[in-house]
Amino acid sequence: MSAAALPVRELRHALPDLPCDDAGPVFRAPWEAQAFAMVLALHERGVFTWTEWAGQLAQSIRDAQRAGDPDTGETYYQHWLAALEKISAAKGLVTEPLLAQRKGEWDEAARHTPHGRPIELGRR
Repeated sequence: MSAAALPVRELRHALPDLPCDDAGPVFRAPWEAQAFAMVLALHERGVFTWTEWAGQLAQSIRDAQRAGDPDTGETYYQHWLAALEKISAAKGLVTEPLLAQRKGEWDEAARHTPHGRPIELGRR
């Protein structure tokens, strides 16, 4: 089921802390929407259930709170991304070393990309 087809009520029921307005999920940055879409795509492919996803997301939020996150809602998609990384590794979609390598590549590419330009891996 695509994000457009998934009713807002169902989303809010499955993920009560999901930032939403009357039209559906809201995002403050493009990466948030991309991470959201990746989770929907993986769920549609049967990689995990909403129950599994909600459990992993809740664990990521708890981990962040234990580490000092003030839980103001502004870091919701950071938790979403952490949960996506963890569930992807747990399901064998990516290895921890490959994930660490890719993060390093993104970090380096971001440091060498002028402000306002898209980040491109493998180019400088």
